[in-house]
Amino acid sequence: MLDLQDMRTDYMKGTLDECNVPANPYLLFEQWFQEAIDSQIKDPNAMLLATAGQNGQPNLRAVLLKIFDERGFVFFTNYNSVKAEEIAQNPKVAVEFLWLELERQVRILGRCEKITAKESLSYFMKRSRDSQIGAWVSDQSSVITSRKALQMQIEKMKQKFAKGHVPLPDFWGGYRVIPEQIEFWQGRPSRLHDRILYTKEAEGWKIERLAP
Repeated sequence: MLDLQDMRTDYMKGTLDECNVPANPYLLFEQWFQEAIDSQIKDPNAMLLATAGQNGQPNLRAVLLKIFDERGFVFFTNYNSVKAEEIAQNPKVAVEFLWLELERQVRILGRCEKITAKESLSYFMKRSRDSQIGAWVSDQSSVITSRKALQMQIEKMKQKFAKGHVPLPDFWGGYRVIPEQIEFWQGRPSRLHDRILYTKEAEGWKIERLAP
């Protein structure tokens, strides 16, 4: 058995003051995201997405943020996947960005909805051809017999779409997470972290400091 009781890190890299944050949380997110990019963090757009279907069992996986603006945070997936089934049953989701190198987290609570087919096509056309074919091949979350069987499907799709562009599958596209709360977490010494919570209101955002 591993003894983890002595594993400790004191966070010293930054501070977060509710008196100095912007009124709009998207501006702070954009600032933090750019700093994550500038710090050369691997996959700074990786985010943990938590869903729960009708049975209430939480489910968690990492997805990649591909678009964000004041409408929300967009990721792409197979619409027949487990995550898609759970979102259809219960659109309430949670998202977390964890940038350990900066001693920061961003936590989001909100609801998830499909983006338009036009928006999905716009992103799909920017993907590499291999990734476009991959979207057609992967029956995401289903059981497959082997890696070899998957590779055979890839070769079939390459032949099918050998001429011309690869069309957007009707079972593939984007979801937008529309935030109701966004929490910014900055690590501080002695576990006395800075936590600033934005809560969506009828007009604008309410800003509060949370206890560590």
